[in-house]
Amino acid sequence: MPRQRARKRGSLRIDEAELAAFRAGLRRRYTDAEILDELRAAAARLGRSPTMREFAQDPEARVHPQTVIEHFGTWNSAKRAAGLFPRRFLTRDDLLDQLRALGDELGRTPSARDLAARRRALPSASLYAHTFGSLANALREAGFEVLQGEERLERAIVQGAELARVIGRLPKMADWAAARRDDGALLSEWQVYRLIDVSRGAWTAFQFLVRERLRDEGVDVRPDGALRGSG
Repeated sequence: MPRQRARKRGSLRIDEAELAAFRAGLRRRYTDAEILDELRAAAARLGRSPTMREFAQDPEARVHPQTVIEHFGTWNSAKRAAGLFPRRFLTRDDLLDQLRALGDELGRTPSARDLAARRRALPSASLYAHTFGSLANALREAGFEVLQGEERLERAIVQGAELARVIGRLPKMADWAAARRDDGALLSEWQVYRLIDVSRGAWTAFQFLVRERLRDEGVDVRPDGALRGSG
């Protein structure tokens, strides 16, 4: 016999237990991992770590902000778990820990370029500069080697000599730029350029220093910059 449904004031009487079971069947049970993926996807679409309001207004987000909070306690706790760091809540120790973690990932001292490449997940170089006075200061405090002045120039000359051996000639700025795309440990060509204290022709002055280093190492460099015996 079909169940009788009593009406009251024009409405169906609802069995609360059956309603609860019905709602449970409809409700999507998200795991913590799925929620974090939703936050990361929203950040990728927005181009930055989303606020609660931005996340709620994202038409592609499948999770309500309140669900995020229920799982992680607070909105910012969830964003931290997702690797989306709210700037104003980061302590100095938080910032240093992020630099160390990035250094471990890269196997070398991080650069501003490395941070820019991960701008959706890591603090910016400008935030480090604002907090520590400069990114270099932050790197030193995090325990990384940061070269200055003549030390940086010496490192650039060594790297220039190594690159010259690879390409068979003294490196041009374009050669250096191409090499840096494959090796983030290299200074940029413009950083090298600014290390040379001459009135003009800084790159040719750098090439001269590289040639002298190669000659000291017994490498014969021809007047056109080619290494003798290569090509």
